Amino acid sequence: MKAKVYVSSFSRGIVGPAVEVFDHVKDGGSIVANTAPGCWGPMITPIFKGGHEVTKPVAVENANIGDALAIYIKSIKVTSMATSSGVMAPEDTKYKSDPFVDRYCPSCGTENPPTKLVGIGANSVRCAICGAEVSPFKFANGYTMMFDNESNLGITVNRSKAEELAQDAENVMKLPHNSEQNPIVIMCPADIEGIVTRIRPFIGNIGTTPPINMPDSHNAGDFGQFLIGASHEYALTKEQLELRTDSHMDINIVREGAILICPVKVEGGGIFIGDVHAMQGDGEVAGHTTDVSAEIEITVKVIKGLSLEGPIIFPIAEDLPLLAKPFTKKDKDNIYKLSKKFNQIIPEMLPIQFVGSGANLNDAFDNAVERASNMLNYEKEKILNLATIAGSVQIGRLPGIIRLTIMAEKEKFEDLNLYEIAKKQYG
Repeated sequence: MKAKVYVSSFSRGIVGPAVEVFDHVKDGGSIVANTAPGCWGPMITPIFKGGHEVTKPVAVENANIGDALAIYIKSIKVTSMATSSGVMAPEDTKYKSDPFVDRYCPSCGTENPPTKLVGIGANSVRCAICGAEVSPFKFANGYTMMFDNESNLGITVNRSKAEELAQDAENVMKLPHNSEQNPIVIMCPADIEGIVTRIRPFIGNIGTTPPINMPDSHNAGDFGQFLIGASHEYALTKEQLELRTDSHMDINIVREGAILICPVKVEGGGIFIGDVHAMQGDGEVAGHTTDVSAEIEITVKVIKGLSLEGPIIFPIAEDLPLLAKPFTKKDKDNIYKLSKKFNQIIPEMLPIQFVGSGANLNDAFDNAVERASNMLNYEKEKILNLATIAGSVQIGRLPGIIRLTIMAEKEKFEDLNLYEIAKKQYG
């Protein structure tokens, strides 16, 4: 067992028992990774059978099935100088049932063909066997963005600059040494230029290994719907999809300083990391955002006996919705006065966020309420009230990821071995 593990290998778009464990880390130890971009790079690399390129899993000492793992996000540093992204347009002549999984060359028929890059632009990804253009995706509307770490800003560039970046795409994106994806900057989209936005990186796909093999991008209740009854090797039943660990969240508050609590569904937990985004508004409404390479460090701790159905988040205080933010000293003084004035016992309450996923936002909400109800032993109606008057529901990703925030009593956190984590996070 190592106190610190440096991950340097990636899966080709798959998570599950079939992916070999990279290494083992001590309970309380650290994992450091130089992650590859998610989404677009793997999407234009047909050898992949998933939409991301996450790290190979790291097993954690003493993490057994039925436990949970607390993942403390210590740092996220964007290393890419630029990236490209936008709204996708699948090419239905280059896949059978799922453009992220069962791709093939329309000319020679090779399944999940190896590729070579020829020139730049939308037709630059070519089959290494016959030379035909094979990218399963094009841009319906796309952009290329450069980053300035000094000002912490990003700016979308014109076509001339995008083409210049495409000439040195792999270096511009700082792809890790063992990454196998084609750099998306090679396509040089430039439909939107001159838009300035803030850099606020977060991890889009982080969590624990599911006990069944599946595409890494489909390890969620919304994308996972494409696996139900699929014609390829990763087809699942509706019941099997419940084995997911919901690592592909795209929730923008899973950033530096946040704590993620994940279920252990295989021995050791099998933590993997990938799909860092430079920024994203709630919902990822375009379907994709700014995929980048990044240096990440996390620490991990085992929580014995905490059986979870899906992830829980303790975001940094400023990322909590208003009604669940920690009370100030002035607030607490007023609360004390109220308790005396109205003769009420006021319990200590702390915020907690439940991730819910499903085929659509309504299903995702129902999933989050059920998870919260099962874990806290609250009636669902109580969860609804708490979310309304002392919490919130926010979109993680369209079409079907939400985060449900409520306040719960100190005793609930103590029963679940979460009190010290929540108390330290919120003071």
